Amino acid sequence: MPRAPHRGLSEEAASGKPRAEGRGLEDAPVAELISVIVTTYERDDALAAVLRSLAGQSDPDFEVIVADDGSGPATAALVETWKARIGHRVIHVWHEDKGFRAAEIRNRAILAARGSYCVFLDGDCIVRPHFVAAHRGLAEQGWFVSGNRVLLSSELTDRVMRENLSPERWSLLHWLAVRVRGGVNRLAALLSLPLGPLRRLRRGAWEGVRSCNLAVWRADLDRVDGFDADYSGWGKEDSDIVVRLLHAGVNRKDGNFATGVIHLWHKEADRGRLSDNEDRLASVIGSDGVRARRGLSTLSRALPASG
Repeated sequence: MPRAPHRGLSEEAASGKPRAEGRGLEDAPVAELISVIVTTYERDDALAAVLRSLAGQSDPDFEVIVADDGSGPATAALVETWKARIGHRVIHVWHEDKGFRAAEIRNRAILAARGSYCVFLDGDCIVRPHFVAAHRGLAEQGWFVSGNRVLLSSELTDRVMRENLSPERWSLLHWLAVRVRGGVNRLAALLSLPLGPLRRLRRGAWEGVRSCNLAVWRADLDRVDGFDADYSGWGKEDSDIVVRLLHAGVNRKDGNFATGVIHLWHKEADRGRLSDNEDRLASVIGSDGVRARRGLSTLSRALPASG
């Protein structure tokens, strides 16, 4: 059934909330549903904070797909408790724990998504109230949007989790005090600036793009066949899809100073497969390849037929 066009955007623009640069938000190209895909693995306290921040979004027209890379049943139970609280479609997509397989679980989430625009987020990245609205405002056909982040210290992360704090609602003055105390690595990602054409300066650069804050049209994901599940273990699967998007003619647009997320501290992941993944990435960079070697189409053929 067709969805009604997105409402309330001009009201947001009038109230000083994020707006599309160079046009009113009511003219933004994503007029309907956005799919927010949240990747997680066995970190329910952080996931609960992320879901809480999504429940407080100013833009109401989105769904949440939790892409679970093999967590135990507690994560599924947590997602279930948040379904009614978020007030939008929330589903839990899971596969068996066979090591770090972020690329494949994101593909599973893409196949389950209903939106025409997908925003990828990590399950330890808290978003501010206008995160979805900011991504909607920056969306543009022929472009993907790469956002940035601030990194919380281990001590501040422990406090946020222990005291159930809501850093997504802290004022800039509060963040300045946190920065002085060394609780965060920088403040730039928390600022909002109308950069206009400056957002297109790195249109052909893949470096620095992370899937913890990345927005891509669903049609472009289909065009490159999604993430490449040949990447296993931590690292470079997000760089791979960005390189292939660029090969396909999809340009990079910076979401800095608009879509910044608050990244909770965590221990460094096992990087035992990083060298192999770097070799795979180098091969893709040196080619003109567009399609994933083991992407959405491979997974779709392997899944049981529905209904």
